Amino acid sequence: MNRPETKFNIPFMANRKKFFIFSAVLVIFSILSTFIFGAKLDIQFKGGTLITYLYDGSIDTNQFKTDAETALGGLSVNITTGTDFNTGKNNITVSLLSNSGLTADKQIELTNTLEEKYAENNITLLESTDVSPSAGSEFFKKCLVAAALAAVVLILYIAVRFKNIGGWLAGICAIIALFHDIIIVYGSFVVLHMDIDANFMAVILTILGYSVNDTIVIYDRIRENKGLYKNSFSLSDLVDFSTNQSFVRSINTSVTTIAAMIVVSVVAVMRGVDSIISFSVPMTIGLIIGTYSSLCIAAPLWVYLEERKGKKTGNEPAKA
Repeated sequence: MNRPETKFNIPFMANRKKFFIFSAVLVIFSILSTFIFGAKLDIQFKGGTLITYLYDGSIDTNQFKTDAETALGGLSVNITTGTDFNTGKNNITVSLLSNSGLTADKQIELTNTLEEKYAENNITLLESTDVSPSAGSEFFKKCLVAAALAAVVLILYIAVRFKNIGGWLAGICAIIALFHDIIIVYGSFVVLHMDIDANFMAVILTILGYSVNDTIVIYDRIRENKGLYKNSFSLSDLVDFSTNQSFVRSINTSVTTIAAMIVVSVVAVMRGVDSIISFSVPMTIGLIIGTYSSLCIAAPLWVYLEERKGKKTGNEPAKA
């Protein structure tokens, strides 16, 4: 039986080794980037002090940062701005990474200096919080546990739903593709010198849901075609044209979402909203990588492992 006609005829199976090598290079580079560039842990994970002030008018954040560091004797700080929802006033937060926090005397000296330098802005202390590094570590561990449980649930779900096309192995390959996405997104944070913070966890969780949904759509098309064509095609051929049938849908969905993220990124850069940039830019990278892994990694890896399993048992790879 001839293969059904598709709008695209990309040889995913024939090029799978190239895809695997390309992904391996990206993953290895993402891991090595930690040692090359150094990961910047946010205060949530490293501990330190957060001091938030309310102010009127506008403030040059770069100058404010310089003044704060001078008042603290040269200690490096990060500055973020926002709006207090209770009062409607602008707020500015000074964050200092430190295992021991900032002493009360240093906080008072900082506040007095800033109130004097920015008297026209009516700066007032809103709150001061010491963040324990153990709390950040505990939060990170809980995130890892949640991700591990999600992986187990996904494997079980895929194993049951797609049991007629080798569900367990398909589920494991989907999880491998997800870990591939997570590592590369992590690498983008490190290479772009962005803090590993709550935005990082938000991007990771969003990409997990997006990428696995795309993978399941492709698996579902493979299952439908198996029921339609029975054993007329080898598993490799079936997965190849099934992926091509899903290609347009995957690309259209991805382009729409990626375009939205690019617009958000451009606006955030123009407005200087760093908190949005550290979400939208890695999110854009993650969406691209998630689409790529769904099309070029998950199903091709599954076929490759099925063929390897067939060779080890001395059986020909099962026809779909």
